[in-house]
Amino acid sequence: MKKIFFIIALSVLFSNSFFAQTKTEPQNIFGKKYDYVNDFEKILTPKQVQTLSATLKSCETKTGHKIVIVTTPSISHYTDLSDYSLDLDKYLNTSLKIDASIILVISKQLRQIQIRGIDKLRNKLSDKEVESIISTFVIPELKKGDYYKGLQDGAAQIIKKLE
Repeated sequence: MKKIFFIIALSVLFSNSFFAQTKTEPQNIFGKKYDYVNDFEKILTPKQVQTLSATLKSCETKTGHKIVIVTTPSISHYTDLSDYSLDLDKYLNTSLKIDASIILVISKQLRQIQIRGIDKLRNKLSDKEVESIISTFVIPELKKGDYYKGLQDGAAQIIKKLE
């Protein structure tokens, strides 16, 4: 009887080790490959992605600054789009060796937009100018539901400032 009681007591005390889930490495929520336009939310047509990519590629050729656009339906375990875009920027630089001067992250589902740039562009494009471009050219088109026009107009204005 004492042995059975002892075994039950040990089972209760160490039940966490028997039934607990093992901790695994967090999955990488970012894609393995990124281009100029990465429409993970599927809000653009293939033709729109192609046209926008061509615009951004010509910008990189003219100015030497790469602009990357990412649409995402969710930000997984992140609390806000700012943290998501910061980690995405770090991921692109360290893991994929993509040196993007500007990353524009947008989520239709979350109704959020975030632009992340590097400090060396501050003399050509200030935070206030970026905010103005977003509020004047991008957001009005997004409200109409024309995500392509909003992204195209916003990218065109950013490119003007970088030239």
